[in-house]
Amino acid sequence: MFSIFDIFSVGIGPSSSHTVGPMRAAKRFTESLVQKQLLNQVVTIECELFGSLGSTGVGHGTGTAVILGLMGQLPETFDPDNTEPFIQQVEQEQQLRLADTHDIAFLPSKAITYHQHKTLPGHANAMQIKAKAQDDVVLLSEIYYSIGGGFILRDDELNQVQSQQPDQSLPYAFHSFEQLKHQCQQHQLNISELITKNEAYFAKEENVAHACHDIWQVMRKSVERGLKAQGELPGGLNIKRRAPALHLKLSLNQMSDPLDVMDWVNLFALAASEENAAGGRVVTAPTNGAAGVIPAVLCYFNKFISPIDEEKAQTFFATAAAIASLYKRNASISGAEVGCQGEVGVACSMAAGALTAMMGGNLAQIENAAEIGMEHHLGMTCDPVGGLVQIPCIERNAMGAIKAINASRMALKADYEPKVSLDKVIQTMMETGKDMQNKYKETSKGGLAIYITQC
Repeated sequence: MFSIFDIFSVGIGPSSSHTVGPMRAAKRFTESLVQKQLLNQVVTIECELFGSLGSTGVGHGTGTAVILGLMGQLPETFDPDNTEPFIQQVEQEQQLRLADTHDIAFLPSKAITYHQHKTLPGHANAMQIKAKAQDDVVLLSEIYYSIGGGFILRDDELNQVQSQQPDQSLPYAFHSFEQLKHQCQQHQLNISELITKNEAYFAKEENVAHACHDIWQVMRKSVERGLKAQGELPGGLNIKRRAPALHLKLSLNQMSDPLDVMDWVNLFALAASEENAAGGRVVTAPTNGAAGVIPAVLCYFNKFISPIDEEKAQTFFATAAAIASLYKRNASISGAEVGCQGEVGVACSMAAGALTAMMGGNLAQIENAAEIGMEHHLGMTCDPVGGLVQIPCIERNAMGAIKAINASRMALKADYEPKVSLDKVIQTMMETGKDMQNKYKETSKGGLAIYITQC
């Protein structure tokens, strides 16, 4: 089971699995060195990246994330405006301050290895970090898996977590939507109320409603930054930011087109996704590659339906977190494991169900909306051009947001019992991901990634 504030965490772009997760893993590695009293013996650090981290890590900024993590930084507190100065200093001085206390010789091009064709058995996103003393003696070696959404597991933790049953010490435990519905009906609670009661177990926030509203504010600010930022996105594809120009056009427009609302939703998604692609501060929702879907849906509600207060924010994020936890437990939110259906598809499903809850929908309508949101993303590949979270990722977020709103509207107006349950769709998504060829799972070795090589 996962807290709302595990699913929605503040981080930096462009990728939760390739940036946020590796930064956390590197930081955790330095903490292990400190705990084992090995830090002062370290002379060199080596990091090897495998699977999707190796094949697309350059474009996703994985090496940069590892360096920042080794220096003691965390994605939730690090100022992305400091990234370039930090990395330039390391490269120029060929020295790194490990855990912000111990200086070691460090040349990024030699210390970080990107394996293009090697994988490790635990997960498609794998990394191994070694700390060495004099005479090449290995002091500590640990393998980490970045399993999506910024979550990391050491290799010895992976099997343990995969076999875990729902924690029965939670007030209301569930591991399927069917069980969640039963709990809600039995205790006469809606999803938001039930999840909020479970939050007391995690004890991450005393005032859940206020903390949820804070998440919304970070999302809103990421959109606002994206609306103003000019120029091209980094990475070499020379992709021009589109949000500022589109924002100007829509601001001058008098809403003469009945479909102008769609343009605004597209704008909000583009703004947040471009900010993520530029390495800015965003909310992992449930991943950074899909970090534009939920902000766009919330901005749509805030602009065209009703201002989002603490109560509405709590309803939305608690409901979305419940849906996300089912995908996280019973399937995957990693593009490297199941393709983009696990990122934009899950974000769309979360947004559709949560929007339906915020609009006053009942349990059946929330499930129907979430199911529709995923059903029409099944089989979606992850094929980023140049290993960058830009093509087709940015537009894909806009499409996911539009689908989420439409799924909610369809569910709210439905007068029939849906034939397909959310649990069955989640199971289908995982099976589809397993059947998908690896070249379509965030390796940049198939699809658009090989047919569009220059832009």
